[in-house]
Amino acid sequence: MEKECACLCGMGLSRGCRCRQQGRVPAETAAADSKPALALAPEEEHLEADAAAWHCAGKGGIASPMLPPPPRRCSLQDLPPELLVEIFASLPGTDLPSLARTCTKFHHILHTDSIWRRRCREEFGVCENLQSLEMMGMSCREVYAKLLHPSRHILGLWQPENGPYGGLLNVVVNGLHITGWMYLPPPNPRMDDPMQFRPVFRIRLTQRKSTKVECMYGRRGPHRCHMQIQKDRFSTKCNQMNYHGISSWNREDLGRWLREEWEQTLEDIFQEDRLQFFLMKFIYQQYDNCLTYRRIYLPPSHPDDLIRPGLFKGTHDTHGLEIVMLSFHGKQARVTKMTGDLRVPAGQQLIEIHLMHRIQLPNVEIFRNFNELSCIVQEVHERVIQEQQQQQQQQQGDRTEDGEGLGWQSPVQPSVGESGAAALEEQPVQFVLPAGVRSSNQNYPRTCRMCFYGVGTVAIYGFANLRRIPGVFILFDEDHFGFIWLELKCFSLYIRAQVNFQNAEAPSPQAFQEMLENFLY
Repeated sequence: MEKECACLCGMGLSRGCRCRQQGRVPAETAAADSKPALALAPEEEHLEADAAAWHCAGKGGIASPMLPPPPRRCSLQDLPPELLVEIFASLPGTDLPSLARTCTKFHHILHTDSIWRRRCREEFGVCENLQSLEMMGMSCREVYAKLLHPSRHILGLWQPENGPYGGLLNVVVNGLHITGWMYLPPPNPRMDDPMQFRPVFRIRLTQRKSTKVECMYGRRGPHRCHMQIQKDRFSTKCNQMNYHGISSWNREDLGRWLREEWEQTLEDIFQEDRLQFFLMKFIYQQYDNCLTYRRIYLPPSHPDDLIRPGLFKGTHDTHGLEIVMLSFHGKQARVTKMTGDLRVPAGQQLIEIHLMHRIQLPNVEIFRNFNELSCIVQEVHERVIQEQQQQQQQQQGDRTEDGEGLGWQSPVQPSVGESGAAALEEQPVQFVLPAGVRSSNQNYPRTCRMCFYGVGTVAIYGFANLRRIPGVFILFDEDHFGFIWLELKCFSLYIRAQVNFQNAEAPSPQAFQEMLENFLY
């Protein structure tokens, strides 16, 4: 029976022992070890034992179970501070507070202002000089944590819920302030003029490094304002209403108030006396009550769209200039009102374009003859009604067979039919306004690319007696389109609004569609 070796060579059975291979028995080994020897350092003993194990294994012995020590792992804390600053500066600002609680070293490094200056620039577009902040006694970290990050939910494009009138409010980062800019159409009839805009409110940091909301209306501003933020909505109310009051409703006081509040005159804004009272009452009432805004998005674009969707300014009936939004939804396009009137309120669909029903005009004379143009459009109108009736019957049959309705599908899909590139490549044809059709603006393009069948919305005051009447959608070019209202015998022209609205893109096509469906009329 083999005995186990009692020496400290670390081997198993005595047959494979290093001592036995060297021709020495354990007793001899013990005697040899009793002689004085040079003590080895712990690291050298470790290396010698490891070398002995490999020597023994090479001669047929059993390998030593002792493995080389694992390599020392490199921790993020071991990196130099300047490298950690670069790493942390590339992370989203929302992740940095959690990182600061990890350890004391990270906490101190995250007080480096260059990290927060980069976050302010990349996330909010702030390009303020650090030296100017130091003169104000503020740091980029304070600007980010106390102003930009808490106000991030109100950045974007909004529409005031002010009855039928609507409007556009773009909340943006303006230097070291959060500013809400109200956009209005240019004065009628100057369609080619840029849109009017002016500040409505601002949010800023005080010397005590707390946020303050200020009303920017009138020459007495800015002054204190109250703001309440909810999901996809926020409201504002001026705390000093006496600054915006009107002493009487006579023309002189109205003109003075309008110049102070809007820097406009009655002649610039109002073209009809019967609208003056209603519009002035609307503008004045927004100071008496808490004004609420709802979020809106710009329409998403697709390469196959007829033209690039977006916001346009144009004429509609006798209500002056307005702002509309053109969007594409598969087989159809839609013109939605962003500013409304007492007949058709903001948020309502104004025009629906059927992209599958293009109107082929043989020559320019069709445009000149209103009766012939009406006959062509009326034939298409009757055919579309038949197609819609057949589609409704088919859907009802599918519900009966399946026992349930068809699943909802988002209409925000690539436009079928003519692509945008094909539309702009087609040779333009001469456009002449049909005889007897009136237009409030005579400076319209004289050539067009395509024409499509469409229906427009008409109503009387209060959005009553709603009707959809046929018409012709005319694509002039990338930045101009028009619509001929056949029954009304009038022409509306729309020009693209060349405004770069910030933070207004829809996160998804579904979000944009839900916005359209949730409009409150």
